Parts: sequence; C-alpha cells; structure tokens
Amino acid sequence: QVQLVESGGGLVEAGGSLTLSCAASERTFSNFAMGWFRQAPGKEREFVAATTWSGSRPYYTDAVKGRFTISRNNARNTVYLQMNSLTPEDTDVYYCAADSFISTVVGAYKSWGQGTQVTVSS
Repeated sequence: QVQLVESGGGLVEAGGSLTLSCAASERTFSNFAMGWFRQAPGKEREFVAATTWSGSRPYYTDAVKGRFTISRNNARNTVYLQMNSLTPEDTDVYYCAADSFISTVVGAYKSWGQGTQVTVSS
C-alpha cells in the first residue's frame, strides 16, 4: 500500500480558494491513479475528483466541475486539488486515495490518507 499524507485544509470564506496536497511515500507514485474524496459527519464518503497516472484524464463529480482542478506532479510524488469558488456545501473532510486503476468508487481504492478538514464559512 501507498502511504498518503494530505495537507492544505483550513477555514476559508465562501467564494475563496484552497489547494489541497497529498504526498505519497511510494517511489512508483507515477504508476498509481489518484482520487480525492470527501466526507461529512454521518454521511458516506463521496467522490470528488480523480486522475490517471499521467494526469491526462481527470474526472470530476458534477458538483465541483468548473470549480475544482485535480493535478499531479509525479516528480514530487504529489497530487493536488485546487478548489475555487468554495461554498459552505464544500465543508467536509477531504481524503486522497491511490490505486492501480482510476475509479469514482470509494471501495476501489486500497490506500487512503488520514484526511484534511476544509471548512467554508458563509
């Protein structure tokens, strides 16, 4: 499994931006598809965005299309989630995940980070 550590969460006003980072320990990071998910208390974890090993085919849930951008730097073993035009509905714990194949399904990913809290105030 890949060790993943998220960072970059915090408190931001509605309309603001944040960039989340997820650093991987695995030297073969470039072999993995990466995903971002989020979860609110008492709710199921849900898909946000994912990218293939090359970063050339990003996928987004409809709620974040046009506002969020997933990218990766394989030389730095890091995947990013740029979040713009944030709303209070984006308040969640955000998790990154890694696996051999890209997917929008939580259960498809074997490696997970510990999560980072994003809070958007109105």
